[in-house]
Amino acid sequence: MTAGLPDPAGFPDCPVCAYVLTGTARLCSDCAGCTLQPITDLHCPVCSQALAPGGQCGNRLCALPEAQRGFSRVDAVAVYSGALRDKIHKLKYEGKHGWAMIFGRLLVGWMESHPEQMRGVDHVVGNPTHIGRQPIQHIEAIMDAAYTEDVTHAFPLSAPGAHRLIKANETPRSANKNLDDKRAAATAHAAALTWTGDTGDIKGRTILLVDDVLTSGSQLQHVALRLRASGAADVRFSDSFSHESPGAADPALVLQPDFCISPGQRPGGGECSGGVACVGRSWAGRPTNECPRRM
Repeated sequence: MTAGLPDPAGFPDCPVCAYVLTGTARLCSDCAGCTLQPITDLHCPVCSQALAPGGQCGNRLCALPEAQRGFSRVDAVAVYSGALRDKIHKLKYEGKHGWAMIFGRLLVGWMESHPEQMRGVDHVVGNPTHIGRQPIQHIEAIMDAAYTEDVTHAFPLSAPGAHRLIKANETPRSANKNLDDKRAAATAHAAALTWTGDTGDIKGRTILLVDDVLTSGSQLQHVALRLRASGAADVRFSDSFSHESPGAADPALVLQPDFCISPGQRPGGGECSGGVACVGRSWAGRPTNECPRRM
């Protein structure tokens, strides 16, 4: 640091850091990089899972052709362990809003330091949580913080309250479920999503989908295939806060999309028939009375 200025406190001591309110995205990203457990150099080029020397990825999705997998690759930043896991839980399950600001900075800092991975990205969107999720819509809070921390507006992030991809209703959770239930939960999650803008914005575009943790990749596959069915040329995934080694993935493997991501359009062309996956709801906005600085 510059002479006379204090050193950053280091992750996870962000609440007592001299730069907790004024730190830049790059400063916080570089600081966190000193303590977070990194992805190993030897990792799967598709899902970023650590590999043994000479070994193959245990995630079956990675062996699929991209058209069936839905997404092209996963860019993971750190391993889901220790203090990082604890602070994600603080935000996600306890509603400690200040961690959204920190994770928003980490996302922007990662994008700034990885121009190759960001080249050609047209939309950076969160994998949404349902409207009304308690104690907080943590992905939306992180994406709102990222927009604020991207002070030069260098990246195609949505403004707070104007998220491009939203989830209108709650669906079953996949945590601690068997493979069949995980697959059903992933299908239900993808079916509940709506692209709020003009679906022409998707056609031929590259979308970077952001989430907090990657496990089997089943949910990512369903969401990516949905976006591709609406015309996206490429869907990439960034678990820019943590990556949990997925192990053996959901063996469903091949999905045949028969849904539309918004009213009026379906993969095969023509008008939407109003099927069960057609949501057609707009988002009225999220609460604004949550202090983003609370830890």
